[in-house]
Amino acid sequence: MLSLLRPRILASLVAAIAALASLWLLPTTAVADTGALIPPPPAIAAKGYIVMDPNSGVVVAAVNDTQRLEPASLTKLMTAYVVFDALRANKLKLDQTLTISPAAWKQEGSRTFLEPGMQVRAEDLIKGMVIQSGNDAAVALAEAVAGNEQSFAQLMNLHAQRLGMNASHWENATGLPSADHYTTARDLATLAAAVIREFPQHYRYYSMREFTFNGITQPNRNGLLGRDASVDGIKTGHTDSAGYCLMSSAQRQGMRLVTVVLGTESPRAREDASEALLNWGFSFFESRRLYSAGKAVRTAEVFKSGEQAGFGVRRDLWVTVPRGDFARVKVTVALQPRLIAPLAVTQAVGRITATLDNQTVGQATLHAVHAVPAGNFLRRGWDSVRLLWN
Repeated sequence: MLSLLRPRILASLVAAIAALASLWLLPTTAVADTGALIPPPPAIAAKGYIVMDPNSGVVVAAVNDTQRLEPASLTKLMTAYVVFDALRANKLKLDQTLTISPAAWKQEGSRTFLEPGMQVRAEDLIKGMVIQSGNDAAVALAEAVAGNEQSFAQLMNLHAQRLGMNASHWENATGLPSADHYTTARDLATLAAAVIREFPQHYRYYSMREFTFNGITQPNRNGLLGRDASVDGIKTGHTDSAGYCLMSSAQRQGMRLVTVVLGTESPRAREDASEALLNWGFSFFESRRLYSAGKAVRTAEVFKSGEQAGFGVRRDLWVTVPRGDFARVKVTVALQPRLIAPLAVTQAVGRITATLDNQTVGQATLHAVHAVPAGNFLRRGWDSVRLLWN
């Protein structure tokens, strides 16, 4: 992750904050010294938290974000990611009817109130899992995707590894306590960013305020949805051992932030903490998209092809900097001096680097916007001669 500038904290404020250290988690995040006056993040009574821009990947504040902690029902975001991936691969369809097993029906904790043998659409199970946090719905989906919950948990771990969630291990689809079922605030923020980026058509479920199934209406447990119009997700969690947890995401003026707060003492505490962190992040940082995926940033001749080709980024490149400093961001674009066909779109041929006061705040590799095939025999021969003199 990118590092940001160290906040300038007045000496008198340091003493006051230190007095609270035994009761509150105090962040040690640093933000680049651009001259912007940025106070420290709010003191949060939690086991750990993180504030991240999911577009740029920049972490603007964190405490104990790499500590292994119980996720409780935040697990269901990992479950949802695997289910959404199955939908993407056409291994599951939203209107597909699934039969509820006894194993799904007998799940403890929060439920969608499924019954054994009931025929339920996959989309209704997704809503039951996302909105009602139904453990029965989560297991029913796991069985539909992988045959049983144990195999599904292995699939969860494979996807987590692919996403770079290297400090997580999943043993079930629900988040019920288990000795080897754990994650971190940072890994959960990475997961939230992946869901938002890869599955915008399904992310909408997380903003739904209630869901009625089997004649029973249950509200979304994320109280921030009713407190802040900019909040559009994501998920709550609670067990006695994990405490009260909340992953939140909000979008204001084109900027998105994700917060993960783990292990607070009450539902209200997790909401207050998340709201305070979101307000702080939006107040003191800004995020801008420098370049869009698939659009040419530079054009250059490609030897042995006979054409000028466009080169750009494969994923949108965003930067997050202290508010008011974006105008001072400098961008450099470097392409390889000799570009020779054929070029595949997966082949890195350069780099874009964004800096603020000589510190890197954004970076991405350059690729051909479209594959560049080799030209005919004459073109290849002529350019081979030209290359001898270049």
